[in-house]
Amino acid sequence: MSIKIDSAIVGYAVAKEDEDDTAAEVALQGEQTPENVIQMHEKIERPEMLIGSTYKVKTPLSEHALYITINDIILNHGTENELRRPFEVFINCKSMDHFQWIVALTRIISAVFRKGGDVTFLVDELRSVFDPRGGYFKKGGKYMPSIVAEIGDSIECHLRMIGMIKDEGLDEHQQKLVDEKRRQFEGAVDAAESTEAKDFPASAQLCGKCSTKAVIKMDGCMTCLNCGDSKCG
Repeated sequence: MSIKIDSAIVGYAVAKEDEDDTAAEVALQGEQTPENVIQMHEKIERPEMLIGSTYKVKTPLSEHALYITINDIILNHGTENELRRPFEVFINCKSMDHFQWIVALTRIISAVFRKGGDVTFLVDELRSVFDPRGGYFKKGGKYMPSIVAEIGDSIECHLRMIGMIKDEGLDEHQQKLVDEKRRQFEGAVDAAESTEAKDFPASAQLCGKCSTKAVIKMDGCMTCLNCGDSKCG
């Protein structure tokens, strides 16, 4: 890596091995971040206590559920620059079938967390893993191509909770289209309700043939005022 020096050198010093890497990066970036603000990096030591969240993952591919615990470290505690960043992850399960790859995965993810920087790329990487036997639909109808992908989904939920991933929302044109479709739907519902209230009695029952609430008792026979269906033939 080369650095172009545009101004005169007024002093120099020999860098020490134990100097904070973050301070060096800040100096190279023109001190865009205050020196007293601590950013996440791999030399930060683990505190005695970390705040964590546990997510339960129950898939049809396994008899036992996975419990994903993500512990966070608080940087710059009590200041306006306070940050909550993921520090480590653990995955526990009663089943030992996937023990080796789960341990390997958690160690790699934890190492990436402690490295610092933008760790949100992990979500896309994990979600791109597909099970050759096929995926499944989780509760709520969301499709998951593999167990690894659902682990990535849990990590995304956690990163959203601590503010590392933010919802961009719809752009102006998308929002306009959604609002227009919503107005059309609400207008159709209002029109249907007003038609029912105007043309058919309030005591009318639902017709099994045309699915309209327009069946009344006429001349001793249940008759639909919308389609003419009658129990008397």
